[in-house]
Amino acid sequence: MRIALYPGSFDPITYGHIDVLRRAKRLFDKLIVAVVENPRKTPLFTAEERKKLVEEALAEEGICGVEVITYSGLLIECAKKVGAVAVVRGLRATSDFDYEFQLALTNRDLDSEIETVFLMTAGQYSFLSSSIVKEVKLYGGDVSKFVPRCVERALEAKFKALGAKVNPHAL
Repeated sequence: MRIALYPGSFDPITYGHIDVLRRAKRLFDKLIVAVVENPRKTPLFTAEERKKLVEEALAEEGICGVEVITYSGLLIECAKKVGAVAVVRGLRATSDFDYEFQLALTNRDLDSEIETVFLMTAGQYSFLSSSIVKEVKLYGGDVSKFVPRCVERALEAKFKALGAKVNPHAL
């Protein structure tokens, strides 16, 4: 069985992530989404909240058969642990490539048996990032073109819990 690992912070998951995920799922026998716990970042959602959101978004989008896990530490160790033959990385623009290329070469040095597969996101999502989605939602913008409804609701609830003003007319 050819297993691929699709890692990311997914803070929150977007349609750009889902686009890459759908295409990666066609290429491998099993796809595992790995939600990163990165101590260098301060995510809006906890790792468990992000994991749950990914699961809800996949269900909402009718995507079955994808396992979702959380991990911290070296990506290559996580890939080995789950038996992955490949790590899937999404690319939006050439600016992503430099960073991703460095990671891929480092991972190859750590374990040459695990390949990195780059998938370009669909053009309509090439500008999209989780950071942009959070900012648009924070200021009351409509994010329905960027994320599933469950993510919209989670963003609204999180911002309200934090005392941020969310424009109710944008919901």
